[in-house]
Amino acid sequence: MMSLSQTILIVGGGLAGLTAAYRLHRAGLDFVLVDARQRLGGRILSVGIDGEPSIDGFDLGPSWLWPDMHPAIARFAQELGLAFFPQHTDGAMAFQRSPGSALEHYNTLRQEPQSMRLAGGSGAIISALADRLPKDRIRLGMRVTRVVRTGGTSGLQVNVGDGSAEVIEAAHVIFALPPRLLVETIELEPAPDQAFRKLWHETPTWMAPHAKFFALYEKPFWRAAGLSGAAQSMVGPLVEIHDATTASGKAALFGFLGVPAEARREAGREAIIAASLGQLGQLFGPQALKPAATLYKDWALDPFTATASDLMTTGHPSGGRREWMDAGWRDWMTPAGSETAVHDAGYLAGAVEAGEQAAERLIERRRSSAFERQNRREV
Repeated sequence: MMSLSQTILIVGGGLAGLTAAYRLHRAGLDFVLVDARQRLGGRILSVGIDGEPSIDGFDLGPSWLWPDMHPAIARFAQELGLAFFPQHTDGAMAFQRSPGSALEHYNTLRQEPQSMRLAGGSGAIISALADRLPKDRIRLGMRVTRVVRTGGTSGLQVNVGDGSAEVIEAAHVIFALPPRLLVETIELEPAPDQAFRKLWHETPTWMAPHAKFFALYEKPFWRAAGLSGAAQSMVGPLVEIHDATTASGKAALFGFLGVPAEARREAGREAIIAASLGQLGQLFGPQALKPAATLYKDWALDPFTATASDLMTTGHPSGGRREWMDAGWRDWMTPAGSETAVHDAGYLAGAVEAGEQAAERLIERRRSSAFERQNRREV
């Protein structure tokens, strides 16, 4: 058994978990962060032409931020020394109305607020946070299966791995993962109230039902043709397409699949890629049919993101103030996935918000405990 005594255990190494770890570490509180994946980032995944994580990559997960709408994440990125650049929208947008209809083009209107991206890809914020944390407090490839409230000195026993391969003792656990993934994959003993389990299960997991396709090129040829790289389609398989060229000039187009998750799984990866590439050829001409490489990520097939409940698109997390935990567990655990954010649930800004809120709650609790101990000594 690994005893962490008064240590805070963070389950999930995505943006929310790393943000919580960063704030706790800066406040001098001990933490250990575990993640079931062999990488940090969670639903943030920026990769190179080989499909491997890259410091100058294409975003297979979330890509856009809106600093004008979410100023807190703009300040956070500035604190980490990160740079934004605008989503390319200059030129005409293509519109595909039906399989037999002629392709339509419309002038692109300036978006307000403007969509921005991080130089280096969204993964840049993950790298920046990881670089500021002690490496010996991060453990990858560790899947939490069970958390038991013991009522002892440490308070919690956390089973890690398949079955009970390892047990970790901790004073508090921050679950920086989707509520639905928490309730469907981790056993809590004693079981939380059914009303809260129902809330977690009914909260949509951001990104989980979606898939993204990328075609990488030597240059953004569509720009020379007066096209923005943006397209909307009522035909598919891609329903929304954008210019995905990086800040460093690596050219790409990407699209969201409009095919339901179950149908994508039945069709198979190669058929989806072929159909998506053929559609880009229809929209942007024969040059689009000759990419240097393609990338494809189906989040519904990712067991560390989605459950069977995520195969159907069920909308966006609603946010708002609500209680996520019953009284019996409130002192021992804090849900902190992006879906639990008050203002920006289901966005990158929401992940930062949720991570900071979780950390601040525990920092304040530690301050209050220290104050009470000091008062007792003085008395």
